[in-house]
Amino acid sequence: MGRLRAMRILVIEDDPDGGTVLALALTELGHETACARDFAKGHALAESACFDALIVDRKLPGGDGLNLVASLRARKVTTPAIFLTALAGVDDRIAGLHAGGDDYIAKPFSFLELLARLEAIMRRREASQETMFRVGDLEMNLITRTVKRADAEIPLQPCEFRLLEFLMRHAGQTVTRTMLLEGVWKYQSDGSRILDVHVSRLRRKIDQGADTPLIHTVWGSGYCIRAD
Repeated sequence: MGRLRAMRILVIEDDPDGGTVLALALTELGHETACARDFAKGHALAESACFDALIVDRKLPGGDGLNLVASLRARKVTTPAIFLTALAGVDDRIAGLHAGGDDYIAKPFSFLELLARLEAIMRRREASQETMFRVGDLEMNLITRTVKRADAEIPLQPCEFRLLEFLMRHAGQTVTRTMLLEGVWKYQSDGSRILDVHVSRLRRKIDQGADTPLIHTVWGSGYCIRAD
């Protein structure tokens, strides 16, 4: 099993021993892990930060893991999710898939099987991953790492490119300041000044001279990229 590329994985598990052991085992294989012990914390982390995969228990303090994943899907969070739970009936597995889960593994489980399931999910995701984003006359190509507006190329610094990519992946949605800080810079503390500077620079490059602005401030919340 060494084929799985390094990922950021969120383990949402109320059992401190089981969750810690699983996170440590994944970390030892080179993955970056985070843990949440209840519904609210798990939902907040999964929505606000960029993870490659979620491992979700069903019975969580504050709610069912089914509702957690279903709520994320309703909010357009598409991070692959594997349910890892003692609820092993056929109806439970069907409910998990209907809620938006990508796989369902019953406890007790094989760690090697979990790795194989993660690998399969990531292969499918990477095969279907979008490489082009468009908002109005703005176009981003992830393969060539180019951005064009009205067919005119716009040179961006690497951080500006990551910021714009995050906004375009959430086009039409309000992206909070916390989401941007954690998703683009991996900051979990205040970095408002950095965010303001980069958004201002990006806005000048994207919107300057254009008839229709695309990057909008949502006062009190964050930002949104959309073509009105």
